[in-house]
Amino acid sequence: MALKLRLARHGAKKRPYYRIVVADSRAPRDGRFIDRVGSYNPMLPKDSDERVKLDADKVKEWLGKGARPTDRVARFLSQAGLWEWKPGNNPNKGKPGAKALQLIEEKKEREEARKVAEAEAREAAEEAAKAAEEAAKQAEAEAAEAPAEEAPAAEAPAEDAPKGEEE
Repeated sequence: MALKLRLARHGAKKRPYYRIVVADSRAPRDGRFIDRVGSYNPMLPKDSDERVKLDADKVKEWLGKGARPTDRVARFLSQAGLWEWKPGNNPNKGKPGAKALQLIEEKKEREEARKVAEAEAREAAEEAAKAAEEAAKQAEAEAAEAPAEEAPAAEAPAEDAPKGEEE
């Protein structure tokens, strides 16, 4: 039987209150326990003496019998000088899981496809603009040629006009 010093939740909804208990590690969190060794009230300010209460003699007795505290209880015990707590190191904690990695890959693929589509649309727009410019230049050239052909015909009657009127 593995003994644990852990928190058992009590109190009302949104008003937690914890008991620090010694329990079998297989027992439910709020279920059967062997001994109550303290309490923790997270609703009190952090500098309050009533926030964490421990029965140091009982805690020492149970630690001597082989009970191991959970991480949160170990922090409380280290503050009381009953246990040496070392923070754990989990380098994989912040890494995304397999499904999240798959979603990230799909998002990258969609982004690349969107960029390719935008580039193609931009190129098509540029080609259309060039074609429109060429068509406009061609229309201008045709328009310039047409009046040039008509202009000499229009000027010819002016030359036929009597010379006396010009002077």
